[in-house]
Amino acid sequence: MARLQRSLVLLLSLLAAGWLSIARGASPDVTLDAAKRESEVVYYASMNLSEANALIGEFEKRYPFIKVRLQRSGSEKLLTRVLTEARAKKLFADVIQTVEFSMHIFNRSGLLARYLPQANAFYPKDFKEEGFWTTVYYNAYVTAYNTRLVPPRMVPKVYDDLLDAKWKGKLMMEGTKADWFAGMLQIMGPERGVKFMRELAKQQPSPREGHELLAQLVAAGEGLLDVNIPAASVERLKEKGAPIDWIALGVAPAVMVGIGISSQAAHPHAAKLFLDFALSSEGQKLVHTPGRFIARGDLASEQPAAIKAIKMAPVDPALAEKLDEYAKQLRKIFGN
Repeated sequence: MARLQRSLVLLLSLLAAGWLSIARGASPDVTLDAAKRESEVVYYASMNLSEANALIGEFEKRYPFIKVRLQRSGSEKLLTRVLTEARAKKLFADVIQTVEFSMHIFNRSGLLARYLPQANAFYPKDFKEEGFWTTVYYNAYVTAYNTRLVPPRMVPKVYDDLLDAKWKGKLMMEGTKADWFAGMLQIMGPERGVKFMRELAKQQPSPREGHELLAQLVAAGEGLLDVNIPAASVERLKEKGAPIDWIALGVAPAVMVGIGISSQAAHPHAAKLFLDFALSSEGQKLVHTPGRFIARGDLASEQPAAIKAIKMAPVDPALAEKLDEYAKQLRKIFGN
């Protein structure tokens, strides 16, 4: 009887392991062999080019038999490209990495394959649409300022400080960021949020496109403050000695950048390897640059103190379904 019980326990253990492998798509050995035969992975990404290349370089060192073919573009262009290719039934991407709103739209449109990453347990539920995409990193929208032209006593401390008359005509902003707008309304509440935005518009902020450009303009003194910029864009210039810094004026909207596998992937096994590497401890350390946040729980203690001190609210991916409405509100209020 004891032998029979041991046999049953072993059988159940094997069955459980088998079901776990099925849930993950395949065992690591099967995936590796199949990936070798596929020999490449097509990677669509909207992240910074140098950081994407760093991730790719380390992946190709680990898996020299797989070539990563990067197709990089801004998040808006990537969204359009993927949807256009999908409509033509010629989606070439194996792995897609871009902002959460786009990832939510891709998921709702059936463009992401179901796959549970090996590191899934390390990522909190607010940072993924489980089984379809997971946050590879996220950006907090903060306020940048020129450290030479804005003395410490003048630096805003809360959002309402931006409405002070002394800032009129001296602010800059990324005028097309509906995800920031949605996140601010999520934090403040719709009524208070819209009221704040209308008051902010009276300050006549100069709208521009491109966070890297805006950071350079603030550092050059063309604007004293940029009201909605990712901390990472500021940190990249700070490292070069530019007179720029950032501050969070309250709870900061955190916009996630997710990664998932295309449901039309021509190289699905190589895609699984790449996605698992991006979400692994090693991969996360590569994308964990100054000012950028990672969601992987076991690496949270490695965040700098200034980063950990920020109160952040992950923007709800489901707000993507109202993105057109937010974009129209943003244009109407700021006249862009």
